[in-house]
Amino acid sequence: MSDLRVALIAEGPTDAIVIEAALKALLPRPFVLTLLQPEPTRPKLGTGWGGVLRWCVDFAARGHARFEDDSTLPGFDLFVVHIDADVAEKRYADVSDEIANLAGQRGWPTLPNVIQCPPPSGSADAVRTCILAWAGMQGPGPKTVLCVPSKAVEAWLTAATFDEGHALLNGLECNLNVEAQLMALPLAQRIKKTSRDYRSHEQTITKNWPVVRQRCTQAERLSTEVAAVGL
Repeated sequence: MSDLRVALIAEGPTDAIVIEAALKALLPRPFVLTLLQPEPTRPKLGTGWGGVLRWCVDFAARGHARFEDDSTLPGFDLFVVHIDADVAEKRYADVSDEIANLAGQRGWPTLPNVIQCPPPSGSADAVRTCILAWAGMQGPGPKTVLCVPSKAVEAWLTAATFDEGHALLNGLECNLNVEAQLMALPLAQRIKKTSRDYRSHEQTITKNWPVVRQRCTQAERLSTEVAAVGL
């Protein structure tokens, strides 16, 4: 049986490492992951949530109702689109004035859209609505899942890495500063936002994914939606 083919659209390379580690715990057989965004040969799209937004706008311009129908994206068994839920706190103008104007022209959901947390699902739902609007889709296709960690993918890294009782686990999915706090930990625990540091925790994330699911509602949500694809 051949490996599964997974397409990932993500904010950045460190996010992709965490998501790939999660998928290793969730998918029933080995897979080849293709990072469609950020993609080194298309630097004009940029990175971060603005890069994902621009990628979705490019997709919408091709006029397809879902990723599965796009002939330029053939053969994938699963599409994963990632943006952190803290994007609900951002502004379109943070990306560019052009994007801010486009948001008004196309009637995209308003940003910022600050929603009380808990529950973490509030901001996550708001960002999911944004992703669909940017891509011009009514809903995800049958092989597509939306990956929206609250407030950032670093919550999943934290949940996998630290034992019960660690201070960073308190209010984890509502913490807007977890990335900076990981970098400020004592040296033995510190996790810098580099591919090297995140790669060093990849196996831990995969092994402890059941714990991440228990600690993070949006990790459980991703897990359930990946299972529903039926690979």
